[in-house]
Amino acid sequence: MERLDVIGVGNLNYDIIILLDRFPEFHEKVNAKEAVFGLGGAAANTITWLAHFGLKTGYLGTVGKDEIGNAHLAFFRRIGVDISGIKRVDTPSGIAIAMVHGDDKRIVKYPGANLFKEVNFDYLSRARHVHLSSNPEKTIEAVVRFASDSGISTSLDIGEAPLSREIEGIVDYLTMNEDEYKRKFGSLDPSLSNAKNLIITLNGGGALIRDRDGNVEEIRGLSAEVVDSTGAGDSFDAGIIYGILNGWSLADSARLGMLLAYLTVQKVGARSAVVPIDEVMRKAEELRMKLPFKDVKAHNV
Repeated sequence: MERLDVIGVGNLNYDIIILLDRFPEFHEKVNAKEAVFGLGGAAANTITWLAHFGLKTGYLGTVGKDEIGNAHLAFFRRIGVDISGIKRVDTPSGIAIAMVHGDDKRIVKYPGANLFKEVNFDYLSRARHVHLSSNPEKTIEAVVRFASDSGISTSLDIGEAPLSREIEGIVDYLTMNEDEYKRKFGSLDPSLSNAKNLIITLNGGGALIRDRDGNVEEIRGLSAEVVDSTGAGDSFDAGIIYGILNGWSLADSARLGMLLAYLTVQKVGARSAVVPIDEVMRKAEELRMKLPFKDVKAHNV
């Protein structure tokens, strides 16, 4: 079977994003100023960027035998993502509804078919790298242990999910936002995590990184008017993964992540800003960002 650069492990949802001038009060109805509907799921959004960048990608997840499930499979096929790791079940596909007002976002999820995700180790063995998000603790532990034992690197955007110190210590790249990190560790001290490489995205832009040698650096963010922050973290993860798989430093990988997040927050929807790598290279040049794009070939999906 063909080797894959990256396999994503996570939920597959249908996103309903509603932009509001204000949130409704109790029992109040308000009109949305804009609404966007589309395919989502955190790791799936990350894989979408990486597929557009020309990497060989796959996905491990579950969808229902419904129109949403059909749409997920058709979209991934179109952009070249291997779908043999996606299972179909007789339960409705997952849905996520987000109400957005400026930087504030309220989300309601129906996990549906995502609850029936099973770890397929034969499928994972095809990967150079595995990226996880939106997963139960037992799934994270099983995948990270297997990848570590198999010499496959891992990245984990943990969110609010629990994570044992043992598993944390064998994750290659752990990503959390500032609020998540503070809730888990009590402060922003990057030495409190025992992940091999740590990336903390900061409120208002930028990131604090700590590599496996203990070197700490703050990466400056890019200033953008936020239209919708949905998928910004997923885009950031794509930059980290693309960079490290191309031999970049953690700092340069984080800078690419910042650029992808910058593009994402200026549009409504998690995947609205996704473009091929050559367009990202042009944007980096326009913003005078010095990223090691040499030897990168343009790729169009």
